[in-house]
Amino acid sequence: MEESIDKIGTLQSFAECAEAVAATTKKLEKAAIVGSYLEALSDADLSRAARYFAGHQFASTDARTTNVGGSIISAALSEATGFSLENLYPRYVRLGDPGELAAEIVKEAKRSVQPTITLAETESLIARLSETRGIKNKTALLTSVLHHATPLEAKYLVKLLTGDLRIGLREGLVEDAIARVFGRSLEDVAYANMLLGDIGETATRARAGELRDINMRLFHPIKFMLATPAADLTDVARTMPEEFLVEDKFDGIRAQAHVEAGRVAIYSRTMDEITHRFPELVGPLQSLATDVIIDGEIVPSNGEVILPFSELQKRLGRKSVGTQLLKAVPVALVAYDLLYAGGKVLIDQPLSERRHLLGQIVPGQGPLRMSQDKLLSDAAMLDEEFDLARARGNEGLMIKSPGSPYKPGRRGRDWLKLKRAIATLDVVVTAVEVGHGKRRHLLSDYTFAVRRSTEDGELLNIGKAYSGLTDRELA
Repeated sequence: MEESIDKIGTLQSFAECAEAVAATTKKLEKAAIVGSYLEALSDADLSRAARYFAGHQFASTDARTTNVGGSIISAALSEATGFSLENLYPRYVRLGDPGELAAEIVKEAKRSVQPTITLAETESLIARLSETRGIKNKTALLTSVLHHATPLEAKYLVKLLTGDLRIGLREGLVEDAIARVFGRSLEDVAYANMLLGDIGETATRARAGELRDINMRLFHPIKFMLATPAADLTDVARTMPEEFLVEDKFDGIRAQAHVEAGRVAIYSRTMDEITHRFPELVGPLQSLATDVIIDGEIVPSNGEVILPFSELQKRLGRKSVGTQLLKAVPVALVAYDLLYAGGKVLIDQPLSERRHLLGQIVPGQGPLRMSQDKLLSDAAMLDEEFDLARARGNEGLMIKSPGSPYKPGRRGRDWLKLKRAIATLDVVVTAVEVGHGKRRHLLSDYTFAVRRSTEDGELLNIGKAYSGLTDRELA
């Protein structure tokens, strides 16, 4: 028995399971394959595997990162296999996935190695990469492991380091697999995972039947509730209850602020911590009278006047924000929802109650302020409200059901967004990039340009688009 547990607790076994998951498009089959594999693991390996299937190197509550990017992976693969970097690039363009590239060249290197890497050693390597400083040192560490890896081990080790397995498996499906194999409700598993911020611990608790009485752990981002676009006012009238809440839709950065015992962290919609980009928000958040998790929008703001989003772009992508930029582009966090306060999780409370509590915690003005809303009963009034929102410099309207709970990661019809096209622009495509993953055979990520003037035909790049087009349109 011990021998079988050791064998199944290897990266090779994990990879074989992942390959089986990738081979089917049926969600129930994917969940069954993952569940069967997880059930056979020890608790320690169960925790590791659940985390890796969800695409996490560490628990969500763990702030560590490996900082291993494409250049380090490419250099390590080159050194481990003897293939030049010039040889790797066209292969990567053809395959569209660094994991597939790793498997191909390790196989072609024709090393006679047996699978030896355990899940525990994988965890150790990821931890050591996070602690190792310097590109050369990280590359050397990764090279030493890849040199002894099988094609399948190399494939999934690289996939884990890039943070995307690309096997059609989302965290919600891993939760489903855990719930099914250990006989728990999916609702309990998902709720525990949200509170814990670690699907690995959630899996071991599910096996042990210990999913209740879990306290919220702050400083891991909770998935954001999303809104559905409203087709028109008739759509709003058909969807919303007799009375509904209306507030401006801001053109900024969606943000989730966690505050506890003087510590502050702000997370973006992509679950990245962005606190360092907005240092002027830390003080106002620290001054709140209770521990909270707030959902809202960071907008460029001159007092109460909201500035164009283009102003905010000047602060994005910077490692640090200098005093001059802080003064030139001031920001505000406009709070519009409250997920946690004073030791209580509030996501199951009606939106009207959450906003009532939010109003008692967050001031109405200043760099941290609460959004303003109206309670309406006639969708026909939204035309006027839309014009007023646009006059205030905002994108449009958010229309919300007062009784709606907060549904992390869900896009339902309890929240609708109303936007209207302002203008169109004729542009020239000046550059494209080869797609990745499923889009590796397509050209995408278009760079757009416009003429300098009616007299001067010089093309000036104005932006880039990488979403919103279907595969057929790209083809």
